[in-house]
Amino acid sequence: MVLEPKTGSQCDYGSFEDTRPLQDPIANGTEPAGATETNAVPEVDDLSQEPLIPQEWALKFPPSPRRLSPQHVKIDIPTPAIRDKSAFPPEKLKTLYAFLLMSCSMVATTVTLAMVHERVPDRNEVGPLPDVVLDHVKENQFGWGLYSSEILIMCSTTATFLVVFFHKHRFIVGRRVFLILCLLYLMRCVTMSVTVLPMANKTYYCSPKANSTSFLLIAGRALHLLSGFGLSINGQHVYCGDYLYSGHTVILVLCYLVIQEYTPRRCRLLHWLAWSAAVAGMVFILISRAHYTVDVVVAYYVTTRLFWIYHTLANNLELKVLKIFNSGPDI
Repeated sequence: MVLEPKTGSQCDYGSFEDTRPLQDPIANGTEPAGATETNAVPEVDDLSQEPLIPQEWALKFPPSPRRLSPQHVKIDIPTPAIRDKSAFPPEKLKTLYAFLLMSCSMVATTVTLAMVHERVPDRNEVGPLPDVVLDHVKENQFGWGLYSSEILIMCSTTATFLVVFFHKHRFIVGRRVFLILCLLYLMRCVTMSVTVLPMANKTYYCSPKANSTSFLLIAGRALHLLSGFGLSINGQHVYCGDYLYSGHTVILVLCYLVIQEYTPRRCRLLHWLAWSAAVAGMVFILISRAHYTVDVVVAYYVTTRLFWIYHTLANNLELKVLKIFNSGPDI
């Protein structure tokens, strides 16, 4: 890069040394009064006319973007980052598959409950099991507890839906939630069918047993449960036996985990409200005797561990790579 000299001056922009011819102040008669040999230094009126680098350096080290002189200090200024839209592809088809899997698992849960209903022990012959919490709560003492927990479920579900819908990567978050719900409901099908617990509340309404099963009967019961979204507040949940583990607790805890994970840290009020709704909902479930304590504890443990394990695998690339004998190729 070459700069033209300033008008009226003969300075060199490529050196620290002044290339202008020196004038003898004594010869010209311009030496100030009282000046001696020690302070006879040429004065410069404008510092901007001083040369920048020595002339020999300028010739030896020409300006180059890759080669700088020893007097230069290179400062790396990062270029503005260009967001790559392909780094996080939405993959809408995968989200659709995850939603279909979750829907199938919910249908399987309702079908399992429709079948388990015929195996529930008679409440007149078999009483509730001993429970550390239910033993201290009378039946119908807090009958409003179940409905209150379902109101909290509806509020938490609405908030979670809004968080996922307005998230920047809504399709990625959505299919994660769908897959986790799919696994939780499929696991609930197994635990609910292998061990059928007696009624925890003798006053809870259960539809009469048919003492026989058929495809049409099970399908009708499943559709009846699906029409009410598995809630009792709308009067559609009239079949018993879905104890281990609590589906209400699964939804409450999962809603809190999703809100806490996919919202900024500054939304502390929202996090505390979601956490309070989850805790209060679990307490209401217990005091209403809608579930045993083991149902709530197992539901909390399974939901949190599955959520954390899934996100640990999703957020660590090394855990996604399977290595054989720690030395083979990545597969």
